[in-house]
Amino acid sequence: MQHPGFFERAGPFPLKLIAAKLGAELGAISDTMPDIEDVKPLGDAGPQHLAFFDNRKYLDQLAVTRAGGCLVAPAFAPRVPTSTAVLKIDRPYGAFANALRLFYVDAHQPMAARYADARGLSGSLVHPTARIDDGVDIEPGAVIGREAQIGRGTTVAAGAVVGYRVSIGQDCFIGPGASVTYAIIGDRVILHAGVRIGQDGFGFAMSAQGHQKVPQVGRVLIECDVEIGANSTVDRGALSDTMIGEGTKIDNLVQIGHNAIIGRHCVIVAQTGIAGSAQLGDFVVMGGHSGVVGHVRIGDGAQIAGMGHVKDDVPAGAVMGGTPARPFNQWAREVAALKRLTTRKSKGEA
Repeated sequence: MQHPGFFERAGPFPLKLIAAKLGAELGAISDTMPDIEDVKPLGDAGPQHLAFFDNRKYLDQLAVTRAGGCLVAPAFAPRVPTSTAVLKIDRPYGAFANALRLFYVDAHQPMAARYADARGLSGSLVHPTARIDDGVDIEPGAVIGREAQIGRGTTVAAGAVVGYRVSIGQDCFIGPGASVTYAIIGDRVILHAGVRIGQDGFGFAMSAQGHQKVPQVGRVLIECDVEIGANSTVDRGALSDTMIGEGTKIDNLVQIGHNAIIGRHCVIVAQTGIAGSAQLGDFVVMGGHSGVVGHVRIGDGAQIAGMGHVKDDVPAGAVMGGTPARPFNQWAREVAALKRLTTRKSKGEA
């Protein structure tokens, strides 16, 4: 059964109305142009979708987008395919935030009433519309929200919150005080105490006038056999989904940003930060206190040493260290050379 989603969507809207609402200059459109039903990333958008372009890294996607309309700065308007209507505006990302508010009216603020909805609890902490399989153990103080689904053999520990329409598979463990919202979780997943899944990603359209909140309408998808350590956080996607692949093991106090894609059987050690839209391949190892900036890719089997910080794409199988991260042997030689230099200087001063 297809998941019904977590957000109510308005529309569809004609492009002329969208342009007027956003204050964008609409280019020429044909009479047969379909109404816009949703907002999607450039690479996923079809003729019934509105997309936006605001990062030169995605010029290749802009060139081939199938979107019905695209919010774009005037300088890049000539690069939009002729099949896509151009909506020229100086701040495409800010306009994108407003477009999301147009389609998802209530998505810009937390909706605690949706995933607890105490009015419908009828004296219980399990909402009557939740579907709980036989053999599920729900400990005292846990809250199961409206239309949630929990599979056989799963334990929801004391004080945990399972939100509106969240789906959790079989034989999982949701630890004490954990919260799971806007998420679909596979089988045999372990979330330790205090884990936070599905909260807003850190998305703001920044300007000299202030920082405009961008609604986050994606989900978190966690595949089978994933384990996430205490007090780690996984933000839900902005448009596309945040994804964690099968068998990945995540330590305590790890932050995974919105739209990040983590491959299968990765190992991510404590205090690592993975920024939004970063992509890790399969069997990637991230050492303690390491980090990845947004919109970069780390290839299959790559290893990032503890306190290494990645700012550029990393090829498959590479071993990297340092800040900014570079090939481990190069970094080790630099550290050794610096040590020799400082040792000589100390001896000379003595």
